[in-house]
Amino acid sequence: MELPAGTVSLLFTDIEGSTRLLGEFGDAYADLLAAHRRSLRASFERHGGIELDMWGDAFFVVFTSASSALASAKEAQAELESASPIGGSRR
Repeated sequence: MELPAGTVSLLFTDIEGSTRLLGEFGDAYADLLAAHRRSLRASFERHGGIELDMWGDAFFVVFTSASSALASAKEAQAELESASPIGGSRR
C-alpha cells in the first residue's frame, strides 16, 4: 500500500449511538456491523481511499483529494441510509 503524498484529505467515520444499537439488535449487531464495514470499504475503494486504521465501528481513511473523500462519504451514507438499520442518520 503506497500512501499518497502532498496534500491529502482524511475521512473519519463512526456509527452514532453504536452502544445503544448493540443493545437494540443484540447478537444480530455483529452481522449488521460486518455488512456496514463491507459497504464502507467498497465505497472507499471505488473512490481511491486507503484505509489507515479501523477500530470498533470507526474508520480512518486517506484520499488524494477532498472531492474523492466527499464523494465516498456521500455515497456510503446514502447506501447505508437505504440498506442498513444501523447506518445513516435515520435514528
